[in-house]
Amino acid sequence: MDKEKNGLLFVLPAIIGTFIFIIIPIFCSFALSFTEWDLLNNIKFVGFENYITVLSHKEFIQIIINTVVYAISTTVFAVIIPLIIASVLNTKIRGCEVFKVIYFLPFITPAVVIAIVWGWIFDPNLGLINSVFKTNLTWLFDTNLAMPVLIFVSVWKLIGYNVVLFLTGFTAIDNSVYEAAKIDGASNWKIFKDITIPLMKPTTYFVTIVTAISSFQVFDLIYVMTSGGPNDATNVLVYSIYKYAFEYFDIGKSCALAYILFGIIFLLTILQKRLSSEKEDF
Repeated sequence: MDKEKNGLLFVLPAIIGTFIFIIIPIFCSFALSFTEWDLLNNIKFVGFENYITVLSHKEFIQIIINTVVYAISTTVFAVIIPLIIASVLNTKIRGCEVFKVIYFLPFITPAVVIAIVWGWIFDPNLGLINSVFKTNLTWLFDTNLAMPVLIFVSVWKLIGYNVVLFLTGFTAIDNSVYEAAKIDGASNWKIFKDITIPLMKPTTYFVTIVTAISSFQVFDLIYVMTSGGPNDATNVLVYSIYKYAFEYFDIGKSCALAYILFGIIFLLTILQKRLSSEKEDF
């Protein structure tokens, strides 16, 4: 009994912090999504007006498209590329430990620092990319190029973390499976396609979900590199939440957008889980 009390005392600060900084704000923000409040005047209940206004806004479709394009593109590349890299590193190539460190460094680097550095690299006047490749592209100031640049930077940052997750998944696979395949004369591509991919499904599913959720919540890179521009070409849901709250001082609509984002992520997670279960049953 004393051990249980002592254990409770140790976790009590974490429990209190969770309630104060996570649970209570969740309920408060949900309540605020049905109100009109500018942080100064009294709170006014408006029902579903915030949701209706946000959903019917002319920019909303563009914001949703930007968010989905960014999230799907980042997720696809940030899952496939790390899986291939992890497969190569799992063969214990020479210097693999050094490669692991190199790949992981971008993930532990603060996102703001990464955004500033890559913003300079893609600068149309002084940037390294235009200087090296002798181009005159405006990159982050071009409505057609800004989003691909952000996707590239996001994938580059996520590769190291996902490589580590995939390498962890490889530890659950018996090496004798690969050895038997090599004895039978299977090529590297056939081993990857018929052995690695099927056996790595649980890890791949986990990495996909985690990457997709983080991609839908992107903010720092967009805030520093493009500020949602040019012409809202990179404006996504989380950045819109920030703008409504701290530029327009419309807390109600900001909270409404936050719960719309929550609903999208929740539905996509459920859909992906069902699709994964159906494939396994098949």
